[in-house]
Amino acid sequence: MRDRDSEGRPRSARPRDAYGRPLPYGEPGVARVPDDYSPTTEQALADGRRFLSEGLPFNAHEVFEGRWKCAPEEERDLWQGLAQICVGLTHLQRGNGRGAVTLFSRGAAKAQGYGGAYDPVGKAASGLSQDSDPDEAIALILDKLPG
Repeated sequence: MRDRDSEGRPRSARPRDAYGRPLPYGEPGVARVPDDYSPTTEQALADGRRFLSEGLPFNAHEVFEGRWKCAPEEERDLWQGLAQICVGLTHLQRGNGRGAVTLFSRGAAKAQGYGGAYDPVGKAASGLSQDSDPDEAIALILDKLPG
Protein backbone atom coordinates (compact mmCIF):
# COMPACT_ATOMS: atom_id res chain seq x y z
CA MET A 1 0.00 0.00 0.00
CA ARG A 2 1.23 3.50 -0.81
CA ASP A 3 2.03 6.03 1.90
CA ARG A 4 -0.60 8.72 2.33
CA ASP A 5 -0.60 12.12 4.02
CA SER A 6 -3.17 13.24 6.61
CA GLU A 7 -5.57 14.24 3.80
CA GLY A 8 -5.29 10.88 2.02
CA ARG A 9 -3.08 12.07 -0.85
CA PRO A 10 -0.39 9.63 -1.98
CA ARG A 11 3.06 10.40 -0.60
CA SER A 12 6.23 8.38 -0.83
CA ALA A 13 8.13 8.11 2.43
CA ARG A 14 10.01 5.04 1.23
CA PRO A 15 13.75 5.59 0.76
CA ARG A 16 15.19 5.35 -2.76
CA ASP A 17 18.59 4.63 -4.20
CA ALA A 18 20.48 7.02 -6.52
CA TYR A 19 18.55 5.61 -9.50
CA GLY A 20 15.15 6.22 -7.91
CA ARG A 21 14.49 2.57 -7.09
CA PRO A 22 12.58 1.98 -3.84
CA LEU A 23 14.55 0.54 -0.95
CA PRO A 24 13.17 -1.30 2.06
CA TYR A 25 11.87 0.92 4.86
CA GLY A 26 14.66 1.75 7.30
CA GLU A 27 17.42 1.55 4.67
CA PRO A 28 19.45 4.69 4.03
CA GLY A 29 18.63 6.29 0.71
CA VAL A 30 19.55 9.44 -1.16
CA ALA A 31 17.90 12.70 -0.15
CA ARG A 32 14.53 13.16 -1.85
CA VAL A 33 12.78 16.18 -3.27
CA PRO A 34 9.82 16.91 -0.96
CA ASP A 35 6.36 15.97 -2.27
CA ASP A 36 5.17 19.56 -1.73
CA TYR A 37 8.11 21.16 -3.61
CA SER A 38 6.74 23.98 -5.81
CA PRO A 39 9.67 25.92 -7.29
CA THR A 40 9.79 28.97 -9.49
CA THR A 41 11.12 28.49 -13.01
CA GLU A 42 14.54 29.77 -11.95
CA GLN A 43 14.69 27.51 -8.89
CA ALA A 44 13.56 24.45 -10.87
CA LEU A 45 16.25 25.03 -13.49
CA ALA A 46 18.94 25.61 -10.86
CA ASP A 47 17.96 22.54 -8.82
CA GLY A 48 17.50 20.37 -11.90
CA ARG A 49 20.92 21.39 -13.22
CA ARG A 50 22.50 20.69 -9.84
CA PHE A 51 21.03 17.19 -9.65
CA LEU A 52 22.04 16.41 -13.23
CA SER A 53 25.60 17.59 -12.52
CA GLU A 54 25.63 15.19 -9.55
CA GLY A 55 24.51 12.31 -11.82
CA LEU A 56 21.03 12.17 -10.24
CA PRO A 57 18.52 12.51 -13.08
CA PHE A 58 15.77 10.86 -11.00
CA ASN A 59 16.01 13.77 -8.54
CA ALA A 60 16.04 16.22 -11.46
CA HIS A 61 12.85 14.53 -12.68
CA GLU A 62 11.25 15.16 -9.28
CA VAL A 63 12.26 18.83 -9.47
CA PHE A 64 10.74 19.26 -12.93
CA GLU A 65 7.65 17.35 -11.85
CA GLY A 66 7.30 19.77 -8.92
CA ARG A 67 7.42 22.71 -11.33
CA TRP A 68 4.99 20.99 -13.71
CA LYS A 69 2.42 20.71 -10.91
CA CYS A 70 2.54 24.43 -10.05
CA ALA A 71 3.38 26.02 -13.41
CA PRO A 72 0.94 28.09 -15.45
CA GLU A 73 -1.09 25.95 -17.85
CA GLU A 74 0.86 27.15 -20.90
CA GLU A 75 4.15 25.83 -19.40
CA ARG A 76 3.01 22.44 -18.14
CA ASP A 77 3.89 20.47 -21.27
CA LEU A 78 7.43 21.86 -21.10
CA TRP A 79 7.99 20.78 -17.50
CA GLN A 80 6.38 17.41 -18.13
CA GLY A 81 8.70 16.96 -21.10
CA LEU A 82 11.81 17.83 -19.08
CA ALA A 83 10.69 15.41 -16.36
CA GLN A 84 10.21 12.67 -18.98
CA ILE A 85 13.68 13.28 -20.42
CA CYS A 86 15.15 12.93 -16.94
CA VAL A 87 13.24 9.69 -16.35
CA GLY A 88 14.68 8.52 -19.68
CA LEU A 89 18.16 9.28 -18.34
CA THR A 90 17.29 7.30 -15.21
CA HIS A 91 16.24 4.35 -17.38
CA LEU A 92 19.60 4.51 -19.16
CA GLN A 93 21.35 4.36 -15.78
CA ARG A 94 19.25 1.32 -14.86
CA GLY A 95 20.07 -0.46 -18.13
CA ASN A 96 16.58 -0.10 -19.64
CA GLY A 97 17.51 1.40 -23.00
CA ARG A 98 14.17 0.69 -24.67
CA GLY A 99 12.25 2.47 -21.91
CA ALA A 100 14.72 5.35 -22.08
CA VAL A 101 14.13 5.90 -25.81
CA THR A 102 10.35 5.95 -25.32
CA LEU A 103 10.65 8.64 -22.67
CA PHE A 104 13.22 10.63 -24.65
CA SER A 105 10.81 10.70 -27.58
CA ARG A 106 7.86 11.88 -25.49
CA GLY A 107 9.89 14.44 -23.57
CA ALA A 108 11.67 15.75 -26.65
CA ALA A 109 8.37 16.37 -28.43
CA LYS A 110 7.07 18.41 -25.50
CA ALA A 111 10.29 20.40 -25.04
CA GLN A 112 10.53 21.14 -28.77
CA GLY A 113 6.83 22.01 -28.85
CA TYR A 114 7.54 24.70 -26.26
CA GLY A 115 10.44 25.93 -28.39
CA GLY A 116 12.82 28.76 -27.66
CA ALA A 117 15.68 27.94 -25.34
CA TYR A 118 14.26 24.45 -24.77
CA ASP A 119 14.37 23.33 -28.41
CA PRO A 120 18.06 22.24 -28.13
CA VAL A 121 17.18 20.09 -25.10
CA GLY A 122 14.50 18.31 -27.12
CA LYS A 123 16.79 17.87 -30.12
CA ALA A 124 19.52 16.44 -27.89
CA ALA A 125 17.11 14.04 -26.20
CA SER A 126 15.68 12.84 -29.51
CA GLY A 127 19.22 12.02 -30.66
CA LEU A 128 19.88 9.66 -27.74
CA SER A 129 19.60 5.91 -28.27
CA GLN A 130 19.12 2.85 -26.11
CA ASP A 131 22.89 2.32 -26.32
CA SER A 132 23.83 5.86 -25.24
CA ASP A 133 26.29 6.08 -22.37
CA PRO A 134 24.29 7.31 -19.35
CA ASP A 135 26.97 9.72 -18.10
CA GLU A 136 27.47 11.21 -21.56
CA ALA A 137 23.71 11.52 -22.07
CA ILE A 138 23.30 13.32 -18.74
CA ALA A 139 26.17 15.68 -19.63
CA LEU A 140 24.59 16.40 -23.03
CA ILE A 141 21.18 17.28 -21.57
CA LEU A 142 22.82 19.36 -18.84
CA ASP A 143 24.78 21.27 -21.48
CA LYS A 144 21.62 22.09 -23.44
CA LEU A 145 19.40 22.92 -20.46
CA PRO A 146 18.95 26.70 -20.00
CA GLY A 147 20.12 28.23 -16.79
